[in-house]
Amino acid sequence: MEVSIIGAGVSGLIAGCYLQMSGFHSKIFERHTSSGGLCTSWKKNKYTFESGFQWLLGSGPANPFYELWSELLDMQSIPFITHESRMDIEVKHSCSPGGDKVFHLYTNLSKLRNYLIENSPDDERVINKLIRSIRQIQSFEIPPMIKKVPGILPLKEKIVYIRFLPLLWFLNKLKKETNYSFAKKLKSPFLREAFELLFDGDELPLMIITMPLAYGDLKAAAYPVGGASVFTSRLLQKYLSLGGRVQYQSPVRNILLQDNHATGIQLENGDKILSDLVLSAADWHFTVFQALGGRYVDKTILELGSQKKLEVYYSLFIVSLGVGRSFEGEPHFLRFPLDQDLVSPDHTKYSRLEAHIYNYDPTLAPSGKTVVSISFYTRNADFWINLRESNREEYDKSKREFATEVIDIIEKKFGRIKEFIEETDIATPATFYRYTNSWKGSAQGWLPGKNLIARSPVEFTLPGLKNFYYSGHWCIPGGGLPVALKSARDVVQTICHQKGVKFGLDQQAVTG
Repeated sequence: MEVSIIGAGVSGLIAGCYLQMSGFHSKIFERHTSSGGLCTSWKKNKYTFESGFQWLLGSGPANPFYELWSELLDMQSIPFITHESRMDIEVKHSCSPGGDKVFHLYTNLSKLRNYLIENSPDDERVINKLIRSIRQIQSFEIPPMIKKVPGILPLKEKIVYIRFLPLLWFLNKLKKETNYSFAKKLKSPFLREAFELLFDGDELPLMIITMPLAYGDLKAAAYPVGGASVFTSRLLQKYLSLGGRVQYQSPVRNILLQDNHATGIQLENGDKILSDLVLSAADWHFTVFQALGGRYVDKTILELGSQKKLEVYYSLFIVSLGVGRSFEGEPHFLRFPLDQDLVSPDHTKYSRLEAHIYNYDPTLAPSGKTVVSISFYTRNADFWINLRESNREEYDKSKREFATEVIDIIEKKFGRIKEFIEETDIATPATFYRYTNSWKGSAQGWLPGKNLIARSPVEFTLPGLKNFYYSGHWCIPGGGLPVALKSARDVVQTICHQKGVKFGLDQQAVTG
């Protein structure tokens, strides 16, 4: 049975692997010249610049995603780095009892607890409760739903889920706590300000940070040396080794239809490729409203398309520098306040700046040199996308001038930057949109709301359409690699169930 897969991002590659394991014949059609999608990096002479890949959930056996990654990759052969601190946050309006204005979010929970109590003994009770809740995350057995698709389980297997009700109760309780509501419980102005700034001033569920802290403490949420492209290249090699095929520079125009069945795809160059099934691992909005012309929708899908149900995740403006300095002793990830607001050409105001110093990964730069990336989140991606299409000269001028302002700030913050800059790269939301077709240049699909663990409204199928399936990081708000993996694995299980085929792992033992 032939399957056409749209998109060679992480989810497309993983879905392709499981389809090949299950006896299907798949081919991926990718618009770009390489695979990886948003999980990517790019070279500029001797430097490698990252799109923002910071850590992988499931980098160690303590997290159940490790077992899933190990179905596809030899995880033991990948070197990982667990940072001492998840991030450093410089506050503006307060300081620690010792006069320090930089808050350290340590990955080691014992060290984090001691650090927090040292800075505010009066908050010991609240701090202990926080640490206990994070350790409680570690103690729970993860339900088999991570390996199974609940919707296709027989009743006798669904009954097993009853024993996981305490976990669901705990998560339901935990999701109600935000960084702001927790900060209000603290007496220390320094800690209160730091927790309010965990998400750069936004109020979001605290679980977004406590979950990675729980597994970072267990060495199971770490950074793979070499970054995004090294990781995704392993997935590509796995897919190819299973007999999969990838056709690059092949953007899809539309999905072919006959009697409400997907029968293949048509490329932008007019070529038609017929197949038994079509699986889109591409942008959700493009898939539903362009490739399928908005024919197969319901009220929920229309609300998603108008962003009434969920907001699209921020897009990114990244200034990346190849600097002939080692930056020894500097934090790898620092957020700090600005003396005055910085205004982007898209009119977004920034009172703080985020600097990522890759001084821990020797593969990204020559010896003694470092990649430094400064990232900005924006909701106004359309400005950059439209400007590039309508006035390329003004687009280039605007991004260069903004990057120059950013470099001036970095020079003032870290000192002696400009004289050592050897390479400069500027990625705007238009860059992400151009290479990945991600709606509004979104970096991670949908923005997670306060109800973080609510059931996702994005389904693997569309109403009224047969032989079509969807996977990708748009399937669950917050997106990211775990969602790309889980949705791809689940959708292939669903396909196998509906087509009466045994899922690949039920057919063969898989090694990395």
